[in-house]
Amino acid sequence: MLTKLLFLYILNLLEDNAKERKMKMYEVRDLIQAGYTFDQWCLEAVNQANDLVSEGKQVDLVEIAERVKNLPQFRPHEMREEPLPFHVNLDAEGEDVEFLERNKEAVVETMNKLMRLPTLEKGALMPDACPAGTICVGGVVAARNAIHPAFHSADICCSMALTEYDFDEPKRVLDAAMEVTHFGPTGRAVAEPMPQYLIDAIEGNRYTKPLMQHAKRDFATQGDGNHFLFVGRSANTGKVNVVTHHGSRSFGARLFKKGMQIAEKFAKNIAPKGMDKGYAWIPFETDEGRDYWEALQIIRLWTMENHYRIHDMIQEKLGLDVLDRFWNEHNFVFKRGDLFYHAKGATPGWTDTYERTLVPMNMSESVLVTRGTDVENGIGFLPHGAGRNMSRSEFNRRFPNPTLPEGIDVRSFSGVVDASELPEAYKNADEVKAQIKKYGLAEVVDEILPYGSIMAGENPNPPAWLLAKQAKKKAKNKE
Repeated sequence: MLTKLLFLYILNLLEDNAKERKMKMYEVRDLIQAGYTFDQWCLEAVNQANDLVSEGKQVDLVEIAERVKNLPQFRPHEMREEPLPFHVNLDAEGEDVEFLERNKEAVVETMNKLMRLPTLEKGALMPDACPAGTICVGGVVAARNAIHPAFHSADICCSMALTEYDFDEPKRVLDAAMEVTHFGPTGRAVAEPMPQYLIDAIEGNRYTKPLMQHAKRDFATQGDGNHFLFVGRSANTGKVNVVTHHGSRSFGARLFKKGMQIAEKFAKNIAPKGMDKGYAWIPFETDEGRDYWEALQIIRLWTMENHYRIHDMIQEKLGLDVLDRFWNEHNFVFKRGDLFYHAKGATPGWTDTYERTLVPMNMSESVLVTRGTDVENGIGFLPHGAGRNMSRSEFNRRFPNPTLPEGIDVRSFSGVVDASELPEAYKNADEVKAQIKKYGLAEVVDEILPYGSIMAGENPNPPAWLLAKQAKKKAKNKE
């Protein structure tokens, strides 16, 4: 019996060895011998060929190589010699013409650099455009089958939301808002629970799952900087409205960081030589591209719920009825067909998707309720607000003693006003509104007349690293 088993075992070994001799397993050297130069795609081609061999299929290594090397994640690109034309919906008109002309020149120069990218097909500048990073605020570009994380920025899905209450006492609403909202770099002392569907969605995506603690910690909070909670009355109805402005907090910032890492990894194989790494993109037709796109949609839903939870807390505190509610996002990527529209500080005015949009000016001006016109010269977008006149440090240098606007209830969550967020820091509201009308970007259908607002304010106890950074900036400005 033992001899028979031993015989069968040896026979099986011989059969396995014979099969292995018949199966030609490929190596990268086979591609080199076929005339190819080694690159990252070679490993993928060899792996695909060997998978087919192991299934007993006939393999043409050269055919596989030609297909694989042209996949989006391996195909090298070249910069355009000349930038594609783009639309400029921006005039250098106003009190400080010289400054406005410099601003316009700067944003046009930024767009000219961008529009040489091989992925881009359309571009536009909004009336609120101002220089900031790799793509200016108020800039929109459309890429084919590519997501550029730097173009949506770290504040992914910064957005606006409005709720109208069946109520006509704005002070009581602002008082309640001051009690229930939360600004600043930290989360609430006791976190607000997230909806279960959001938890499930975050758990189901490989890029958002590791960020669950940040999503939970920052839920129902508003951050700092130019984020605000605005209370006013509808010019149409006279009812009290709350308008909030904020993004996805550390949840989105950390996804942005991951997106940049993915894009820079792809850039090693596909980016034009010498390209600024801030222009790197993730090919959508890859597993990484599809999963990152899904992660962006989760961030979008989280941010919408974040706005509405704060609005609901005001409603619950005062026992109010909601008459109206809507929201819209900027600092995001919007898909239309196979084009990905990257809007840094611009709002989609697609008439088939967005019935109304919100365009804030500054704390002493009305928030415009608009209906987008989807015009070609805006490639379907409109401004997200008035836009800053200048950087924070420049404003502090030029206006060392700004005053609070009269007749407006201005509050700071920290108790210390952030002077760089006062109205003088922003573009003239009338000029921006005139340019929106001139270029046909949107129709104003209502205005939320200002009563008061809450902003984060200055941190009364800034960390040491921030103090050092501020001191360095001041020293540089004095030079």
